Amino acid sequence: MLDIRWPIGLMFSLVGVLLVLCGVVASPADYRKSLDINIDLIWGVVLLVFGALMLLLAWKGARATDEPGAEGRSAK
Repeated sequence: MLDIRWPIGLMFSLVGVLLVLCGVVASPADYRKSLDINIDLIWGVVLLVFGALMLLLAWKGARATDEPGAEGRSAK
């Protein structure tokens, strides 16, 4: 069965990495307009953590279904 957490986790992790990279290479003059807050870096980390959490949950879910006796724990 398709677990939607894999593609969600990959997408958010990829976007998070791109935003973190943009936030790291941005010059301070770029984010002076936003009250000296590097919003790309902040939201990149947030998206990266969320994507990693989704990947972790998908991995744990896949491991739980591979264990013996997991047939009784499946959703109906």
